[in-house]
Amino acid sequence: MTASQGKRERLHEILHECGSVLVGYSGGVDSVFLARVATDVLGRHRVLAVTGKSASVPSWMEDTAREVAARFGIPWLEVPTDELSDPRYAANPVDRCYFCKTELWARLAEVARGRGLRVVVDGSNADDVGDHRPGVVAAAEHGIRSPLLEAGLTKDEIRAWSRELELPTWDQPAAPCLASRLPYGLAVTPERLRQVERAEAGLRALGFRDFRVRHHGAVARVEVAAEELGRVAPLRAEVAGAVRGAGFARVLLDLQGYRRGALNEGLAPSRLVQLGARR
Repeated sequence: MTASQGKRERLHEILHECGSVLVGYSGGVDSVFLARVATDVLGRHRVLAVTGKSASVPSWMEDTAREVAARFGIPWLEVPTDELSDPRYAANPVDRCYFCKTELWARLAEVARGRGLRVVVDGSNADDVGDHRPGVVAAAEHGIRSPLLEAGLTKDEIRAWSRELELPTWDQPAAPCLASRLPYGLAVTPERLRQVERAEAGLRALGFRDFRVRHHGAVARVEVAAEELGRVAPLRAEVAGAVRGAGFARVLLDLQGYRRGALNEGLAPSRLVQLGARR
């Protein structure tokens, strides 16, 4: 048995141990994969994929969550979350995600209790260890399990298995919440989130796949993956127009390109919260 096969078997064992699960289902690569495997292993009557509907979540992610659930017969529910009404979240501190996930997991735990589902699970994987993840503290406080992480599955392994399962998300770029485009300390407001979403929708329409539009007040800083940077110059006018059309006065291109965790650059190590940490 290969290491990858062993991880797959372990994931099945973990899901059987859970018995029935509510999956925190964002429409991203990991949660879609987990919901599909859980449905295959436990059956539809023991699984519910739940998406939190929020201004912080890009609408295309909600569409993906809905469409994939319908296509693969995954029981699905959408529930509203209201993290923006929490002033601690809206102030956008470095542990902003803690307050967001506290709201999300409280809502999902309530749904799980009402549906008689034993365990709430998320899509954290082995590659998330060591990243700045304040939300993991909230997950621990609500007893959330991470089967993919427990099984040792990496992002590449999840993508490969997703492709075997013919999931359309297998090569989908990472898509964290829209608030992650705002530098810490810049208040999270519905208007700013809509600006970012509109700007990114414009770039997506131009064919860019892996990028971020960072909100710096009147200025937007565009990060594009290294392999796509060469496309920016020929489309300079279109890129600028798409971003300015979202309400930004100026558009700057970050020549370092898109990289994971750019928002956390410059934070002192003592201010980082890693997966597995406790508050």
